[in-house]
Amino acid sequence: METADQVPDTSEPDVPVTLKEPADGTPDVVADEPALARACERLAAGTGAIAVDTERASGYRYWPKAYLVQLRREGSGTVLVDPIALEGRLGPLQDVLNGEEWVLHAASQDLPCLAELDLVPGSLFDTELAGRLAGYERVALGTLVEKLLGYHLEKGHSAADWSKRPLPVDWLNYAALDVELLIPLREKLEAELDAQGKLDWARQEFEAVRTAPQPPPRSEPWRRTSGIHKVRTARGLAAVRALWEARDELARKRDRAPSRVLPDSAIVNAVLAEPKSVAELQALPVFGGRVQRRYTGNWFRHLQAARQLPRDQLPNPAQPNDGPPPANRWADKDPDAAARLAAARAGLAKIAEHHQLPVENLLLPDLLRRTCWRPPEDRNIESVSAALAAGGARPWQVELTAPVLVEALQATA
Repeated sequence: METADQVPDTSEPDVPVTLKEPADGTPDVVADEPALARACERLAAGTGAIAVDTERASGYRYWPKAYLVQLRREGSGTVLVDPIALEGRLGPLQDVLNGEEWVLHAASQDLPCLAELDLVPGSLFDTELAGRLAGYERVALGTLVEKLLGYHLEKGHSAADWSKRPLPVDWLNYAALDVELLIPLREKLEAELDAQGKLDWARQEFEAVRTAPQPPPRSEPWRRTSGIHKVRTARGLAAVRALWEARDELARKRDRAPSRVLPDSAIVNAVLAEPKSVAELQALPVFGGRVQRRYTGNWFRHLQAARQLPRDQLPNPAQPNDGPPPANRWADKDPDAAARLAAARAGLAKIAEHHQLPVENLLLPDLLRRTCWRPPEDRNIESVSAALAAGGARPWQVELTAPVLVEALQATA
């Protein structure tokens, strides 16, 4: 089999080489402390940045923890670590990884669960974000690897239940291949960004991802129930809230994904149907299933409790929002703001096209809307630049976008 080290010297290969297993074979899973010590010695002896990835059990488990950590470094080979078997005793790994440069794909998805293991990079290179900044329309790992390196990665286990033990060999191959080519991919993308004059932009973006704080918990997470728009009354919303919170408590106790305890569609259907008894609830889709029948009494009690709430304890039908209204309503609410937003969007679209960037990577849409809805009192370059920076825009974004925004904001001053 052709190995991953034999990278084709072309960005447009005619026939990509399919990789079904790692070049060095399927790595053993590090699941005890002696094996971890040996693996860390290998990693410490390697050179350069460390390719990092994780596998979680989204859709199966409640907690978004890492069930497998994949690592690869030049001169060290690939290491697969089972943090569950090691029960968090990862001191040697922390000594090797922390403070080093990591290469990840879509780093924001992996960094939180790695931080829970006290694993923190000193710097990072995000190949997905690099691909966006370099102007690629499709930035999935497999797509970039195929386009830039000439290899086809067989995918198919990303949505698997990675809490399963033992992990099948084909899953381990999939996991190992996810880091097999990250370092060569980083080299290709870094060269492209440098050639386009965007490498400093990318470094600012990577650092923003690395240092981003955890988002605060949502004040009313139950409002994100899929299909909740069908529920029109405050009493109905109270019932959705009651079922959502009961489901969340049960899912947390069982460490099961909430959707596997009770689907969102079942919650909404139950609220709209307004069953008058447990039997009526069991007659609805999902609730009559063999497993669900054990819990229908509990679900029904929460529906009943919501029906009996006093009015002052019912949720507000309008979802709380500290931001501007939806942009399609601006013309009615504030025509000047709508004009500012249209002008700003047109200007940013030209900049994005000129630099071959997704416009959302040029400036976050929410920050753009907020700035246009409530502009700074002084609509000059200094005030607008300060407002953008306060909203999280990086220096390169401020430099490119502030002049366009000043022009758009001053047009209706």
